[in-house]
Amino acid sequence: MTVPALHNTGVLYRRILSHFPQDITLAFAYGSGVFKHHGSSQGQMEKNMLDFVFAVDDPVTWHTMNLLQNRKHYSILKLLGPKTISSIQSDHGAAVYYNTLVPVDGRTIKYGVISTQSLMDDLMHWNTLYVAGRLHKPVKMLVQSENGSLRAALVSNLKSAVTASFLMLPESFTEEELFLQIAGLSYAGDFRMVFGEDRSKVSNIVRDNMQHFKTLYSNILHDCPLVVYKSQQAKLEVDKSPEGQFVQLMTLPRTLQQSITRLVDPPGKNRDVEEILLQVAQDPDCGAVVQQGLWKTVSYSSKKLFKMWKGWRRKPWVSHT
Repeated sequence: MTVPALHNTGVLYRRILSHFPQDITLAFAYGSGVFKHHGSSQGQMEKNMLDFVFAVDDPVTWHTMNLLQNRKHYSILKLLGPKTISSIQSDHGAAVYYNTLVPVDGRTIKYGVISTQSLMDDLMHWNTLYVAGRLHKPVKMLVQSENGSLRAALVSNLKSAVTASFLMLPESFTEEELFLQIAGLSYAGDFRMVFGEDRSKVSNIVRDNMQHFKTLYSNILHDCPLVVYKSQQAKLEVDKSPEGQFVQLMTLPRTLQQSITRLVDPPGKNRDVEEILLQVAQDPDCGAVVQQGLWKTVSYSSKKLFKMWKGWRRKPWVSHT
């Protein structure tokens, strides 16, 4: 199964992509400049910055080529060369290097570059849930290579989002409630939702994009054996038995499982992960434990990014994300 792509990329996106080195394994556009958010007009959308992520197999080579083509996109870090830029990309924050406030074809864009391997690690394990979280929501897929492992990781990420959301929702819920839960996963514990960003952002994302969410998740919901999906009524019923919850907990991404086990297992006890998750599955507050584990995962990543951002703000020559 492949991730449903929103194929109407349009001339604008093709023109923008033509400005960059073409050795890209995955490229997508996202955000309020691409998808309508509740309360925004078409005119506002056209003024919003366009956000992109490019996954590349070899960041050093890609940045070398991009510095030749688009040297003005980079901060003064360009003087340090592609190896240093790639090192900053891989060793800090969410393994993404952003160039921002870049004028291209009459629009202002920002674009993040991530290695294909780092992207796959985040999709499979939710190491930071930064790019993986963006891919829980509808995006405009522009380039998708025939890399079978990457395609499998993209689908795995969507399934993980559904599973984590099932654990935090009641036994019966609506499609909209599910999509609100999914869209909010990567914002749990994110300092930006406390300081500075619109707290109604999640509902604004979902409300006007229900059909896009259905396109993204319909096959997964129909194929999942632990849920009854009444698509005509837009309602779902999930297995909340301890056995059902244990199956779901065991399929969660590794980083989230580790966060949950650290919450539940007293220091020094070092019980087996399966034993701890079995205990959580039998807990009436299982969903709250998962929510807390998710908060720990995202807040750790968010704090790392915030510290890096604060340090870079003091240096006017660094592009901010």
